[in-house]
Amino acid sequence: MRWLLRNPVRLVPIGFLVTILVGTGLLMLPQATNQHQYTPFLAALFTATSAVSVTGLAVVDTPNYWNEFGLAMITVLTQVGGLGILTGATLVILVVARRLGLRNRLLVQAETAEFGVGDVSRLLLRIAATSLACETVITVILTLRLWGAHDYTAGQALWISVFHAVQSFNNGGFSLYTDGLIGFSRDPWVNLPLAFGAIVGGLGFPALFEAVREWRHPAGWAVATKLTVWGSVVLLLLGFVALLLAEWSNPYTLGIYPWPEKLLVAFTQNAYIRTGGFNVVDIGALSTETIPMVVALMFIGGGSASTAGGIKVSTFFLLGFVIWAELRGEPDVTVGHRRVATASQRQAVAVALLGVAIIASGTVLLMLLTEGMSFDAALFEVTSAFTTAGLSLGGATELPDGAQLMLIVLMYIGRVGPLTLGSALALNTRRRLYRFPEEQPIVG
Repeated sequence: MRWLLRNPVRLVPIGFLVTILVGTGLLMLPQATNQHQYTPFLAALFTATSAVSVTGLAVVDTPNYWNEFGLAMITVLTQVGGLGILTGATLVILVVARRLGLRNRLLVQAETAEFGVGDVSRLLLRIAATSLACETVITVILTLRLWGAHDYTAGQALWISVFHAVQSFNNGGFSLYTDGLIGFSRDPWVNLPLAFGAIVGGLGFPALFEAVREWRHPAGWAVATKLTVWGSVVLLLLGFVALLLAEWSNPYTLGIYPWPEKLLVAFTQNAYIRTGGFNVVDIGALSTETIPMVVALMFIGGGSASTAGGIKVSTFFLLGFVIWAELRGEPDVTVGHRRVATASQRQAVAVALLGVAIIASGTVLLMLLTEGMSFDAALFEVTSAFTTAGLSLGGATELPDGAQLMLIVLMYIGRVGPLTLGSALALNTRRRLYRFPEEQPIVG
């Protein structure tokens, strides 16, 4: 146990793995299925991994295969996974802050703004309370709407609302409907609360808490908060416009709606792409021009220390500032009159390039394991699994066992990998008492 005590960050992947294995055992029970039969190990493992990693990919028809007990287990695993990500990321930040020394600790606390090393319990309670409050608000709105306008009983409306509220805020993506949320695509009282939950849950608590506390003074936000909040706004707007233009006349997606409903459907689907995992249109019917945009948005993901996956919004936009400074010949990378540490720049490059490498190798491997799968489909499925986005072109249920096992590994790596990698890179920061002579090799 000493190796764990020396580096508590290692508890995060171990905790997720134990939760996945426990969830797998529970989902294998015959009491979890409508057929009252044992679920094959691989199918249960895939579902448990998808729930704990808050991905939402499925290899069985979720509403028809699992009964109330099985769906309740998926809900619990999603909630545990979501809170585990948030609290685990928070604790990792605190551990990193303690290990960096006084100077770097002050820098970390300045960036995170909300985290202190002496109030862990208060912070974790605040995270849990915020999660519960958001899920409760979404549940109340959905219950009233389903009960009053969609002919569900009060009990049915409450159960459906709780399930989807948990999935929304935790960016889970599982649905009680085989076609996702397509049946509610025209209803703003269902889609907008779920989209709101996905957006808020995908921001991350460091950015969310500071943005709410200092909403009158956004210029004073920490660099991480600025990159996350304003970057998310930019991605929401650009993704909305791009999706609207690309799918406007597609008769299988937005083309069937009048223009006011096109705006609603495009906005909600765009909100679900990077984080939520729900679909209000048939993802398999998206035009070829839209697929690369969806893959790019999934790869970017949401905010740091959030339930969303991907390389993170702050990483993506920090790399943009690095490129902009290099093009201008600036000696420093600055964001909002703050100079970004060189170590943070290197870490952003490392996270992004490792993500590209994993997705590229995973795409090739999936094509080898699955006969006849196109490059576009393989890239989409691998990106969705690694970034825990949860969208699918429709091929996950038909994948062979080897391909399903690979996606399981990708979902696990995509959930715990960036967190442990980022903390490892930060904890590995050290100072040398000497420097080698400098040389500038030719680049490009």
